[in-house]
Amino acid sequence: MNPDLPDRIFKINSRTDFHNIALEIFRYQAATNKIYNSFIKNLGIDPDTVVQAEDIPFLPVSFFRTHKVISGIHTGNLVFESSGTSGKMTSRHFVADGGLYEKSFLRTFRLFYGDPADYMIAALLPSYTERANSSLVYMVDRLIKESGCPSSGFYRENTNEMLSYIYSARREEKKVLLIGVSYALLDLSEKNSPDLSDVIVMETGGMKGRRKEMIRDELHSVLKKKLNVDRIHSEYGMTELLSQAYSKGDGLFFCPPWMKILIRDPLDPLSILQDYGKTGGINIIDLANINSCSFIATDDLGKLHPDNSFEVMGRFDSSDIRGCNLLLE
Repeated sequence: MNPDLPDRIFKINSRTDFHNIALEIFRYQAATNKIYNSFIKNLGIDPDTVVQAEDIPFLPVSFFRTHKVISGIHTGNLVFESSGTSGKMTSRHFVADGGLYEKSFLRTFRLFYGDPADYMIAALLPSYTERANSSLVYMVDRLIKESGCPSSGFYRENTNEMLSYIYSARREEKKVLLIGVSYALLDLSEKNSPDLSDVIVMETGGMKGRRKEMIRDELHSVLKKKLNVDRIHSEYGMTELLSQAYSKGDGLFFCPPWMKILIRDPLDPLSILQDYGKTGGINIIDLANINSCSFIATDDLGKLHPDNSFEVMGRFDSSDIRGCNLLLE
C-alpha cells in the first residue's frame, strides 16, 4: 500500500479523485484481504478487469459476523462489536488504526456541524454504554471530550439533570446536541415532554428490542411534537464502517467525500441500479475502511436521489439475500 494513501483519502475533492482512490484501495484489498480475495474468486471476477468503481464487488456485511475481515498484515488492535439484538452472531470489526477512525468521524462531524468545542453534547445511549466495544460510544465519547463542556456527557436515568444542563447551556447561547438511540429519545419525550426548541436532536436508530419498531417518519413525527423541535437529525453508521452519514431532517442522508452509496438490485445483488429513486439494497464504499474492506453490501433497503442524498427505507426481511452470500471454501 502506498504510505500516503490514508492521508489522500481525506483530501478527496472530486469524483475523479474518489474513483481513482477507490480503485487503488480495491486492488490493495483484493490482493491482501484473504476473505475478500476468496469472495472475488468465487464470483469468478479478475480484479484486473475492474476499471470502474461501480463494478467493484461488494462484500456482504454478514462476513463481519463469521470471519475476521482484515487487509494487509494488520491484526486489528481495536475491536468494535455490534449489539447482536437480532439474535444472530454479532459483527466484529477489527480496526488496525483507531486514529484513522477518529480522523474520519471528527472530520465528518466538523463538515456537517462545525467544531465540537462549540457544543454542549448530551448522549442518551443506554443500550450501547451497557456493553463494551461499541464504535458509537467510542465516537460520542471522543466528541464529548472535544466539546470541552463540563456538562457534556452520557446520561441514563438522570434525564432531569441532563435537561437542567441543556436549559442552562441554551441560556448561555451555547449550541446543544442531544444524540440518542430511538427508544431512549421516545422515553424522554413521554416522561418529560421537554421544550428542546433550538436543540439539535439526533437519533441513531433502533429500538434494540426495548420498544416496537417504528418507521422513521412515524418516529420523527412523535419526537418533533413531544420535544417541540422542527426537525429530527439522524446519524447513519454501523460497526463495520469507519465513516458515518448524517441527515439534518426529512430522513435524507449525505455522506462525507470519502464515502459513497450505491443501490443494488434486490433481485440481482451483483447489479447496481442506475436510476435514481428506485428502492434496493444499500451498498457502501467507505474508503476509511482501508485496513478491513471498503466495499460492503449492507442488509438495509434504501434509495438514492439525484443530489446524492439517500434514504434508508428499512431492512430486508431476510439478511441472506439471494446470491449474495457466496460460501467460502
